[in-house]
Amino acid sequence: MKKLIKKLWTNRFLRFLVVGFFNTVFGYSIFALFIFAGYNYVVAAMLGTIGGILFNFKSIGVIVFESHNNALIFRFFAVYGVVYLFNLAGLKIFADYGIGSYIAGAILVLPAAAIGYILNKKFVFNRTMI
Repeated sequence: MKKLIKKLWTNRFLRFLVVGFFNTVFGYSIFALFIFAGYNYVVAAMLGTIGGILFNFKSIGVIVFESHNNALIFRFFAVYGVVYLFNLAGLKIFADYGIGSYIAGAILVLPAAAIGYILNKKFVFNRTMI
């Protein structure tokens, strides 16, 4: 069993999913906390995204992409700017259809994670660009 786990852990995308789970719980918790506190979904998503970026940069960089390059934080912020805009558009669309922010935010988690992985792999932690 230990050998299987070690072999699975060598897969970067699987590491991303595991790390992403914990990062998502953290970011979504911030989002939900601000919704609960009465903030508009635009503000809640922005604050959840900023908190998530700061928390995720090291965990994704070190654990998933094996990078300790702190200079990549600006590219990382740009990627999550795109993810934020995706989430904002999705939240707006769901709100227009009467779907609450808690459910909409949860629905958007997986597609936002996929976008984040692809953009991070291509534009932030791409060793040919560093």
